[in-house]
This record gives sequence, C-alpha cells and structure tokens, in this order.
Amino acid sequence: MIQPEAIPYSDAPRIVIWEMTRACALACRHCRAEAIPFRNPNELTTAEAFALVDSIAAERPLFILTGGDPLMRGDVFKIVEYATNKGLRVAVSPSATGRLTPSALASLSRAGCKAVSLSLDGPYAEMHDTFRGVRGSFQRTLAAALNARQVGLQTQINTTVSRYNIDRLYAISALIEPLDIKSWTLFFLVPVGRAQVVDVLNAQETEEAFRRLYEIAQSVPFAVKTTEAPHYRRFLAQQHPGTPLGGPGIGDGKGFVFVSHTGEVYPSGFLPYTAGNIRETPLLKLYRHDPVFQKLRQPHRFGGKCGMCEFADLCGGSRARTYAMTGSMFASDPTCAYIPESVRTPAYA
Repeated sequence: MIQPEAIPYSDAPRIVIWEMTRACALACRHCRAEAIPFRNPNELTTAEAFALVDSIAAERPLFILTGGDPLMRGDVFKIVEYATNKGLRVAVSPSATGRLTPSALASLSRAGCKAVSLSLDGPYAEMHDTFRGVRGSFQRTLAAALNARQVGLQTQINTTVSRYNIDRLYAISALIEPLDIKSWTLFFLVPVGRAQVVDVLNAQETEEAFRRLYEIAQSVPFAVKTTEAPHYRRFLAQQHPGTPLGGPGIGDGKGFVFVSHTGEVYPSGFLPYTAGNIRETPLLKLYRHDPVFQKLRQPHRFGGKCGMCEFADLCGGSRARTYAMTGSMFASDPTCAYIPESVRTPAYA
C-alpha cells in the first residue's frame, strides 16, 4: 500500500486558484461559473482574502486570481500586492471587457502581478465574440496582450477546445504567434455550467487534437500546455519514449486546488465536490485530509482502465470531465482513446 508521505502532492498544492467573484460582463457560452453581471454579497472579503494568502504563503504555490472577472473587484490590486509581499507568485485572469484597460494592466504590474491569462477561442472576431457573447471581446483581447507586454507582464493565451473550434487550432496558433506570449494553454471542455456535452470532443477527436497540438508545438516560440486533458502528457510520452516528462502530473485535487468566491474548496473549478469552506477550516487542512482529495492523488485506485494504465501517475485522466460525463469522478476518462498494456494482455481479455 502506498504510504501517505509517498503520494505525490499530498503535502500541499502547487497551484491555488481563487475565484474572486462570479461577476462578469461577458456571457460566454461555455462559462463554468455561469457568471452574472453583479457581485455576490457573500464573497470573501478583503480581510478574508489576506487570511487565505497567509494560510498558504509558507508553501509558495502559484496563486491565480480568476472569476468571473477579477477586475470587477476594486480590491484586486491591493490583494495582488499583499500576496506578492508575502512571497507568492501571482497571476490574474481578467475578462476582455471595458475594464481591461492599459491603466488596469499597469496597476496589476505595479502591484506585483507577474502574469495575466487572456482568452482567444477563434482566429477572427466574429467566431471569438460569438463564443464569448460580447462584440469587441476579440479586439480587446489582442490589445490587452500587447499592453501587457509593454508593462512587463508575461502573457498566457487560453483557448477552450470544443467541437466549436477544433478545426481552427492551426489558425489560432498563427494568430497568437506574433504576440510574444509565454504559453498557450488549451482548456479541453468540461460540460459544467453553461457548457454542453454535445460540444465535448470524443476520444478519437481528442487524440486528433493532441496530434495537432504536438505538431504546432514543434515550431512555435511559446509553450503549448493543456488543462483538463492530462492525457496529452501520455501522448507526449508516446512520442518520446524513454524521455522523462518531469514528475507526476498535476490535476484535480492533485497539486491543484480551487477556492470559490464564497470560500468553498474544490479539487478544481470544474469538479463540483467541496471538501469544506476556508471560513471554517484552513485550506491546507482540507486539501491534505479530505478523503476524496486523498484518493484523487492516488490514480491507481481509480476504476476502469485509468486505474490499470501504465501512465496513471503521469496522467490520471480528467476527474472533472469523468464526473460530468459518467457520474463518478473515479471512473475512466471517456475522452481517452488509449488502451493500457495490461488491458491488452490475454489475462484481461
């Protein structure tokens, strides 16, 4: 039996995401948070945000402020500054609205923010703006990428991958290549919030998306990464057998934790299981000791082929998508086409 101290990421999360608010002026067709125009009066206060920072500062995780739109909170700059002064590396994920001005980006930079992530879901305005629900979002995003670079912020471009844009990955990569970004992160759709199952790629389509991303990654000057598609790490390992890809993959509840706008603690923003609330129990205690979180960090305990896969530690499947599509967060990821070696042997025939 695996001892707790030997389980990867059992000590503390490497990435902490805080959903500052669900308020946002966009109306994205896939929105996980089902964002609304107005703030919830039960959001964590500034003082509670400082307490959250204090509770994780010693572990030095990457601290990401998301939403909704973080710029809907007037205290966002104060919170960034506080977290930075506590030694955290802070990134912010603003929405491409009228609030995303050069002045706002400059204020984030002065407060100590190191990076921003901006979303592009199509290679031209009509496609992207339709997906995001607001005309002008495409142009604001491109302008923000340039403005962020001018004030010294690293930029990550996020793209939600679905049947809506699977055939536009090459065109999107060509669009963002001149923007001097640090990374391109592809969020493979999880059918929660406003997102629909019909838009989720099936296993064969996901594998084809991996092939395209791998091909793109060979020639672009930025890193190509995935979120809620840990099986891309398996795909990479297959392209380079024998080459280490680093440690065990980070995933839902496994090196990664999400704090909602009201303080609820989830394995990720796409997996609706709460371990508790930071208003009542410290985040690290919930992360370390909740039994569901503990099992999420032990992929060999999963059911189906995911639990038998030789790439389990490297990958582990998307627990959020598995839950959304099967009703069990520990079943096999239905969007993975790979058949583990053990399943292919006569003993498992």
